Amino acid sequence: MFKYFINLQWKSFFRSANLSKGLALKIVMIFFAIYMLVSFTFLGIGLFFMLEKFFPDADPMVILSQYLVYWIIIELLARYFMQKLPVMDVKPMLLLPVKKSTITHYILGKSGFSFFNLLSMVIFIPFGMVLIAHDYPVANVLIWLLSILGIVMSINYINFIINKSDKIFFGLLLTLLGIYGLEYFNIFSVTEYLGQMFYSLYANPVLTVVPIVLAVITYFLNYKFLRSRIFLDASLKKEVKTVEASDLSWTKRFGSIAPFLQLDLKLIWRNKRTKTQVFMSLAMIFYGLIFYKMDDFGPTSPMMVFVGIFITGIFLTNFGQFIPAWDSAYYSMMMSQNIPLKKYLESKSGLISVSVVVMFLLSVPYVYFGWQALAINFSCALYNLGVNVPLILFFGSFNKKRIDLDKSAFGNMQGAGAAQFLIMLPIIVLPLLLYVGFKYLVSFEVALMVIGGVGIITFAFRNMLLNYVTKAYRKKKYGMISGFKETNS
Repeated sequence: MFKYFINLQWKSFFRSANLSKGLALKIVMIFFAIYMLVSFTFLGIGLFFMLEKFFPDADPMVILSQYLVYWIIIELLARYFMQKLPVMDVKPMLLLPVKKSTITHYILGKSGFSFFNLLSMVIFIPFGMVLIAHDYPVANVLIWLLSILGIVMSINYINFIINKSDKIFFGLLLTLLGIYGLEYFNIFSVTEYLGQMFYSLYANPVLTVVPIVLAVITYFLNYKFLRSRIFLDASLKKEVKTVEASDLSWTKRFGSIAPFLQLDLKLIWRNKRTKTQVFMSLAMIFYGLIFYKMDDFGPTSPMMVFVGIFITGIFLTNFGQFIPAWDSAYYSMMMSQNIPLKKYLESKSGLISVSVVVMFLLSVPYVYFGWQALAINFSCALYNLGVNVPLILFFGSFNKKRIDLDKSAFGNMQGAGAAQFLIMLPIIVLPLLLYVGFKYLVSFEVALMVIGGVGIITFAFRNMLLNYVTKAYRKKKYGMISGFKETNS
């Protein structure tokens, strides 16, 4: 029966009407996956030697065991964002003499061959082979690898449980920060305590049964949940949604763009995927801490310009690159009304511009690391306001893929196309080239003045640029409407 399911999904993939449209993206993703697998394989081979170099007086196996807790939590967080349960078209199967239990086992079993599971194992298996080459007990290493496989599968199925609750996600995030805080301030060594527990999986092979049993338990918890929901009439039940009304009367001060602004704010607040973009953008304000504390990058390094563009423009890229696909469910209705297209784009421009200003204000405390950090972020914010806002709106005219806001927020590639990848080049590379050129030819101060000046000048011509963008949208209007109507894009 499993072979029959695989054959059906194989035919569904190659007979899809959208296969040729997304073929280039699929090929790029395949090459990226191969690159990741090869990179992680070399990481697994070199991990033993890296631990031996950084901790010369300790057993690499002991050190790895101490940091496994970080790997587990980080992988759970990463899977929460990117992994989703593999699905198949269940409804036609329910009309055939196929057991629901068989369908459920197939769906869960297929997830066992997830790319994320393979990515984890290509690290630990080469690491285990290096251990054996360094005269570690073969039986202990092989059984330890079996334990790691049990942990990986447990993470895989636990992810499907926590993916149904944002509260669990934030709990994991707080746990990670709590462990790091306890270690950083020398309050309690969590890694040392848990490291002994993970090391015992290697030292006492009989304990391997624990992660294996955990994997089995999480599998059947998911099985019970899915099996109870596979019914033909389940989709006939109308979902009742409670809509929280908000007072958006304050938007009327923005004049003719107020109705569009209200629609955008309601869309962001009432849908999980758009709301997630806001929370992720706010969280990325801490991104600078990774670089500002590094000695490898000076306060005037080009990398700091990348950080400035990224921090002040994170919502611009996360939300802006999918304009107008966010409105794809009712875009054709909007275009059939007597609605000025330019006003529609002005509302998007205004919303993104406000986000740039807010992110810059939130980045002001980085002045603690030097006045250069504040100056760079200010120049980058001006550049984002003047250049990147109309630029990302222009690239939005190439969006023709529908976004279903009712679907999962994380690991959702709906709406992604070549334009989403190409847009990152001018947004980030152009200001970096300007900065590098003027910094090394003239000075740091002049380079920042050029970046900020370009932003101010283009902002002054904002109306003219919006007219050009509006023409691009009007020219591609019917192609976008046709694309947004394809529900399986």
